[in-house]
Amino acid sequence: MPEYLLPDVGEGLTEAEIVTWKVKVGDVVAVNDVVVEIETAKSLVELPSPYAGAVTAILVAEGETVPVGTPIIAIGVSTGSTTGGEAPAGSGGADGPMDIDLSNPAASGGGEGESLVGRTKAERGATRRARRPLAEAAGVRTALADVHDVFNQNATDQHAKVAGLVSTVAEDAQVQARAAGEPVPDNGSAVPADPAAPAGATGDVRTLAKPPVRKLAKDLGIDLRSLTPSGPGGVVTRADVESAAGSPVAEPPAAAPAPSHVSARSGERETREPIKGVRKMMASAMTESAFTAPHVTEWVTVDATATIELVARLKERREFKGVKVSPLLVFARAVLLAMRRTPMINSYWDEAAGEVVVKNYVNLGIAAATPRGLVVPNVKDADGLGLVDLARELEALTATAREGKTQPADMAGGTFAITNVGVFGVDAGTPIINPGESAILCMGAIKPKPWVVGDEIVVRQVTTLALSFDHRHIDGATGSQFLADVAGIVEDPATALLF
Repeated sequence: MPEYLLPDVGEGLTEAEIVTWKVKVGDVVAVNDVVVEIETAKSLVELPSPYAGAVTAILVAEGETVPVGTPIIAIGVSTGSTTGGEAPAGSGGADGPMDIDLSNPAASGGGEGESLVGRTKAERGATRRARRPLAEAAGVRTALADVHDVFNQNATDQHAKVAGLVSTVAEDAQVQARAAGEPVPDNGSAVPADPAAPAGATGDVRTLAKPPVRKLAKDLGIDLRSLTPSGPGGVVTRADVESAAGSPVAEPPAAAPAPSHVSARSGERETREPIKGVRKMMASAMTESAFTAPHVTEWVTVDATATIELVARLKERREFKGVKVSPLLVFARAVLLAMRRTPMINSYWDEAAGEVVVKNYVNLGIAAATPRGLVVPNVKDADGLGLVDLARELEALTATAREGKTQPADMAGGTFAITNVGVFGVDAGTPIINPGESAILCMGAIKPKPWVVGDEIVVRQVTTLALSFDHRHIDGATGSQFLADVAGIVEDPATALLF
């Protein structure tokens, strides 16, 4: 029975969180059907199935983070018109040819140079097919396959990993049995004891408990076999373990009258959120950049009235019908043009090679705040796009980022970034350079302010721009020239003809 191993979906990522399962045990899937949504350190990714067949077990629960190469789902491969259960005689069964798609890059990956697509168990030889209820039979086959795999992966904590896998499978089997009206397997039915094993060797394998509970028991030195399960279906709960350790879950104290100087609040006073996924990667990247590249930030305040008027005129043109036009489009174009005079802005410091690498193309990144953290997808070869195409690319990029669907490839290879804090009403900031780049431009809010025009004070649309750059190889003159050129185009878009 093949397993789908968690693949590396890009750039050598080592782990991912299971966010949402799109299938459940018993569902029949085709090759390339989306089966799960995962969150990597960079984005949300939907994984298609490399197999066609019936789902026999979900091996990793939603919310768990597992390393690349971990079995996450077991699928009974279909070789004909069968839709589940046992393959008919002569159909090939588990040892016959399988419908596997190895061409889909999202369904494959590697670790140490080998493919991490699901593997078959044909080398195990024939297995006895005893007549069992459907749920129990599927659970036993999957559990045995997973035990075999864990003990052949040089796991440092093999016994605990086996217990966790079997616990998950056993719970799935019980759910199936209840749904089908079959007898619910008892705690020990998921994996038959090995007659050659010493007494008690498989006792904790037959004890049902979720992986976090097993880890807690291990940390506290509690033997799960000695506990009386209180959870549904005979599952050992966290409370069972804490009680056995002499630290039962404390009952909430009776509510005392709040002091007169303290306002009444409902709910907990503190909440904790795990640092993982996109947020964890963002923190690591910003820390590395801030303490590796010496940042210098320069500021300029600009009259952006002409840019606002240009945006209004572009919206009326038929070329931009159905395309979002905003000041960001003009600022982005100004950046691309200004780089022609100061190409060092579009470079990076290669410490290992002892070289400064100047890029002759611009992959323009746009920093986007999402519920999962900051991402910086980029428009590939933005310097070769016309204004209309650039507008379309920016719109698609920001929409995908807001939905949390940005793929790792869309964030790789950036050469310069723009961050727009103006959308939050903020005047400006001191942005941190994206790793692998040398500069980043911060756009502030465009607001009506008094401005001197000639000898008069008038109300104009004013904004502040801030440029952070790597002072190891970009000197003040280069940074100032670039920022002044961007500001000049924003103040008078007609000067773009000079570049």
